[in-house]
Amino acid sequence: MRLIRLGSEPSGVGADVRAALSTWGNGDAVLGGVALLGVRPPDCPRELDAVVVLPRGVLVVVGVDLPDPAVRLEAPLNGQWRIDGWPLTRPDGALSPAAEALEATTAVARRIQDMRGEPLPVTTVVAVGPYVGQVVQPTVDLNRGVRVLHPKPTTLLAAARELATSDRPCSAEHAAKLVAVLAPTGPPPPRAQLLAEGFSDAAADLASANTVLLPRITVAPRRRALPYLVASVVGVLLVIALVVALSPDGSPDGSSAATSTARPTTVVVDGRNFSPRGADRTDDCAGHAFGDVRAWLSEHMCMQLRRAQYETAVDGRRVGVAVAELSLPDAQRAGELHAVATTAGAGGVIALVREGRGWPGGPVSFDRSALRSTTRGGQVRIAQAVWAEGESDGGDPALGQVAEQALRLPAAQQ
Repeated sequence: MRLIRLGSEPSGVGADVRAALSTWGNGDAVLGGVALLGVRPPDCPRELDAVVVLPRGVLVVVGVDLPDPAVRLEAPLNGQWRIDGWPLTRPDGALSPAAEALEATTAVARRIQDMRGEPLPVTTVVAVGPYVGQVVQPTVDLNRGVRVLHPKPTTLLAAARELATSDRPCSAEHAAKLVAVLAPTGPPPPRAQLLAEGFSDAAADLASANTVLLPRITVAPRRRALPYLVASVVGVLLVIALVVALSPDGSPDGSSAATSTARPTTVVVDGRNFSPRGADRTDDCAGHAFGDVRAWLSEHMCMQLRRAQYETAVDGRRVGVAVAELSLPDAQRAGELHAVATTAGAGGVIALVREGRGWPGGPVSFDRSALRSTTRGGQVRIAQAVWAEGESDGGDPALGQVAEQALRLPAAQQ
């Protein structure tokens, strides 16, 4: 467990949380992961004693200071807390301090989802102190993924193992993005450190995920073996066909590619029909940009780039549309990128047609296009519109209106 201290503990019991986590030491011999101490993720209503990013889950640790040590604490999420039989009273009148912890967990989960972080389970640990001998929780609360406990090394470790239950481990690359999403003020740990903390190697995972085991065929007399050989070959072909069918974008290696099937027929914005013409997504934002935009992306973390193409018409004349959506760790960095992208001559995002993904009757490039852009939270959206045939002018009001409408088009196509 690698500890990253970003601020002071917002509760007295937070010191016990930090001490418990520090006993596990660096590396994955005990558990692994990265603990962000004294952190307040963007849009979170309060400072958190810790957010623990584990290879198979995210734990939100919220400290609650009790007025006195307790032998027995009854801690229902939605009912009255009792300390050694006496009701716990608070100045704000709240019956259960866990409500604040659940609110913080919801904010963290929403932050990860909005920034398209790895979809790991996000669960809650309510750390109580200065000391509690026994905590009693209803079974229904335990099943909701909430643990109320005094943060000793053993109790916190047991909770982490019970709550971090993702089917597959998070990769080091995705772990770095999660850390950047939750604590955007500093750089995430290097990849080598994340691998040492138990996060998986994405390259190795991809190689193993695309391995197909072929059945072993035992040599036998030719006439008797022939029917079994034919059956085995047919079975192998069916397995391969199934793997291809289930791979993302229909490609055997699951690589990112323009969507060619199962697209919606049209998307309507302000009464105008937009026909999908392919989409793409990648984590390599800088690799698909040019000019000053590429230089900026090379020096800053970009979570994901989504690109989509559409076709529409204005007075019977076909128009090509390109949409790019870049996900940044926070609104500040999104604003910085937006300022670069809207500067004349500063470059931009490469359109899919420039990478050989055009369509019949579509434009051959988006040079001299009408361009519009906007930001929302940590996202930057850029839309371009050009005439499919003939010369285009970035100042053309008809193309400008289409580009403005295109800002509301989805950057993903099913």
